[in-house]
Amino acid sequence: MKLLNNSLNVQSPGENAIAMTATAQPASLALRSSVNRSILRAALSVGAVGVAVKLAATGKEIAVAGIYGRSDAMDAFLAATLVPSLLVNLISESMNQALIPTLVRIREQEGRERAQQLLSSSLLWMCLLLLAASAVMALTAPVFFPLIASHFPAAKLALSIRLFYGLLPIVLITGVAVNCAAVLNTVDRFALPALAPMVISASIILGALTLGHRFGIWAMVFATVAGTLIYAALVVAMMHAHGYHFRLRWYGMTDATREVGRQYGPVLLSGVVASGGLLVDQAMAAMLPSGSVSALVYANRFITVVLTLLAGAISTAIVPYLSRLIAYRDWAACRHTLRTWVRLTALVSAPVAVLLIAGAPSLVRIIFQHGAFGPRDTFIVARVLAMFAIQIPFFVVSRVFYRFIVAMRRTDLIFYCGAINLALDVILNLVLMRIYGVAGIALATSLWMVATFLFLWYWSHHLLADAIARDGQASAGAPCTPIPLVQG
Repeated sequence: MKLLNNSLNVQSPGENAIAMTATAQPASLALRSSVNRSILRAALSVGAVGVAVKLAATGKEIAVAGIYGRSDAMDAFLAATLVPSLLVNLISESMNQALIPTLVRIREQEGRERAQQLLSSSLLWMCLLLLAASAVMALTAPVFFPLIASHFPAAKLALSIRLFYGLLPIVLITGVAVNCAAVLNTVDRFALPALAPMVISASIILGALTLGHRFGIWAMVFATVAGTLIYAALVVAMMHAHGYHFRLRWYGMTDATREVGRQYGPVLLSGVVASGGLLVDQAMAAMLPSGSVSALVYANRFITVVLTLLAGAISTAIVPYLSRLIAYRDWAACRHTLRTWVRLTALVSAPVAVLLIAGAPSLVRIIFQHGAFGPRDTFIVARVLAMFAIQIPFFVVSRVFYRFIVAMRRTDLIFYCGAINLALDVILNLVLMRIYGVAGIALATSLWMVATFLFLWYWSHHLLADAIARDGQASAGAPCTPIPLVQG
C-alpha cells in the first residue's frame, strides 16, 4: 500500500482524484512496473508459504489414507464435511469478495476509521448469517443428507449426519478466519495469514495418529474443530496487530454498507449455484460403486494443491492492487496488469497440467498406496486425477479475470457465469459418467471450466474497454455518465 501511495504522490482523497484525472497516462506509466513487482512479491510470498502449507496437507492425507483408506467411514466423513465447507464458501467467501474492494476504496478515500466501521458492520452480518445457516442446516440435515448421499446404506448415512453435527462449529470459526485473512492482505500482509492454516493439518495428523485407533473416524472431527479454532485465533490476533479490530458492531446503513450489500447478493447467489455443482458431483459419485466419492475427493486433493499454489497465490496477491487502481480509475495500469498476469499464469500453469496428467499414476502410487489403499485404488484415483488436471490452465488464468470483474463491482456477471456452469455440469456429468465412471465427473468439471474461462475473458475485456471509452469522452469534454461500477 505504501509503495502504491508513494507512486501516486497522494496527499488527500480529493487531491488524488484530481491528480489521477489530470495526469492519468503518466501516472499509469509510472505505476505499471511497481504494481506488477508488488503483485509478484506478494504472489511469490503466498506461493512459497503455500508450498509449506500443502506439504503439511500432504502429510495429513498420507496419515488419513493409511488409517482410513477408501472406507465407508471415510466416505461418511467426506460427505459430512461437504455442507460446512459449502456454508463457508457461500456466506464467508462471498462476503470477502463483496467487502474487500469497497473496504480498500473507503480506506483510501475516507480513512481507516470509516473502513473499520464498514468492517465491523460487515463481520456482524456475516456471523449472523453463518449462525442462522448453521441452525437451518442442523434442523434439516435428516432431509438433505439422503439427497446428497442417496446411495449410502442406512448405517453409513446415519454416521454422515452425526459427523456433520460434530463439524458444524467450524462454519462460524472458519468464516471469521477467512475474512480476517483477506483484510490482512489489504495492508500488504500475505505470508503469515497464508501460513496459519497449517495448524489445521498439524492438528488432524496428530489426531489421526494418536486417537484414530481409539475413536475411529471421530478423531478426525475432534482434530478438525480444534485446529480450526487455533487458526482463527491466530489470524484475528494478526489483524489486531495491524490496525483492524474484530468488532461485531452495527454502524448503520451507510453508502459503503449499501454498496457491499448490493455486491454481496449476486456473489452469494453465484456461490449457491457454483456449490450446487459440487453437490451434484458428490451426489452423482455416490450413485457409482462404493469408494467413488473417496476417489473423487482424493484426486481433487492434488488439483487443490496446484490451484492453491498457482491460482490462489495470484488471486490473493492481485486483489488489493486491482482494487486500488480501479479506485483511482487508472485503466491503462489495469489493462497492463491484466495482460501481464494472464500471460504469466498461462505460461506457468499449462506445463504443470501436462506434467500432472502424465505423472498421475506414479504420483498417486507414491503418495497414497500403502495400508488400506491398494493398487486398484491407485488406478481409479489416477484416472480421475488426469481428467481433473485438464482444467488447471483455464482455471488459473480465469482467476485473474474473475478478480478484475469483482473489483469492478460487477458481481452480477459472476452469478450468470455460475448459472451457466451448473447447467453444463449436470449435462456433462450425465453423459460422461456413463462412459468413464467417476473419471467422467472429473472430465465434466474440466470442460465447464473452459466455458468459464471464455465467459470471464470476454466480460473483462468488455468492461475495461467501456471504462476507457467513458473516461476518454469525459477528458474530451463530451457528456459522459459515470462508469457503472455498481450494477443496478
